[in-house]
Amino acid sequence: MCRDDLRSALPLRPHHGMCLAYYQGEGYSPAFTRAADRLLSRLTEENPTVRLTVAADVMCATCPNRRGDECAGTGNASRYDRAVLELCGLEDGVALPFRTFAALVQRHILAPGKRETICGGCRWDRLCHGPGRWADKE
Repeated sequence: MCRDDLRSALPLRPHHGMCLAYYQGEGYSPAFTRAADRLLSRLTEENPTVRLTVAADVMCATCPNRRGDECAGTGNASRYDRAVLELCGLEDGVALPFRTFAALVQRHILAPGKRETICGGCRWDRLCHGPGRWADKE
């Protein structure tokens, strides 16, 4: 990928590949939910290039737990990110089409039932069951 493409890629936390697979319109605040709805539509309809980052991303922009590039929530976000990268065979900073990333998350984490080992204690865990929205995209 050329340098210009990398600059224009949307930053996306790797664990958000799991979150978005189960996202149902619930969120931390109304502003966050509206932004997440728009982001999910853009990612699934346009398939933009995303740059995986273990730092705040486009989904974090309206999150009330964001403190600079960090999450002031439980402190698990970076751990979740690193686990997704490892299981998908990716590295921090890699850029790829969103649908390619979603398919990797589905194949290596969601389909074999590994999601719960990564983020089973998350406050949103009750929403994250079943095959997820990427299952029919592979």
